[in-house]
Amino acid sequence: MARIPYADTDNEATRPLAQRIVAERGSILHLYQMLLHSPPVAQGWLGYLTAIRQQSTLSGAIREMVIIRVAQINRAPYEADQHIPIARKEGVSAEKLDALEHWADSPLFNATERAVLAYTDAMTRNVQVDDAVFASVAQVFESQQLVELTATVAAYNMVSRFLEALQIHSTDHR
Repeated sequence: MARIPYADTDNEATRPLAQRIVAERGSILHLYQMLLHSPPVAQGWLGYLTAIRQQSTLSGAIREMVIIRVAQINRAPYEADQHIPIARKEGVSAEKLDALEHWADSPLFNATERAVLAYTDAMTRNVQVDDAVFASVAQVFESQQLVELTATVAAYNMVSRFLEALQIHSTDHR
């Protein structure tokens, strides 16, 4: 159960943004219902994550593997639960998702995916990224995609830290 109650999405302060979230996302997930305690933060968050998820030039499969990998490392099950179905829609096989936690030992991942996952692991676990790890992703991506990849890893580290600090889970009742 979340550490604080979820925000009321039907009051004057939250209603307009709650309606926008429903229009853009189809529903208000627990994450956004918690963020709506601060409409300015929720609005900024929505803009940032929309840019990451819907306006980036990274492939959807790469993006979703990054998000799920961040969730695995940070022990953030809600984040992974939300993105596994999206990853499947983006063409990531169930077998690959099952192997993601031990990607370094799995033959299922190609060179690009390995470079991306090594970068994701380094950013998430160490913050600083070794030159060799960065060089691997820089061989694959141009500057725009390097920025988008880095922003995706950073954004979903933010998401998992928010979720876990407030103990937001898929099984919560609003």
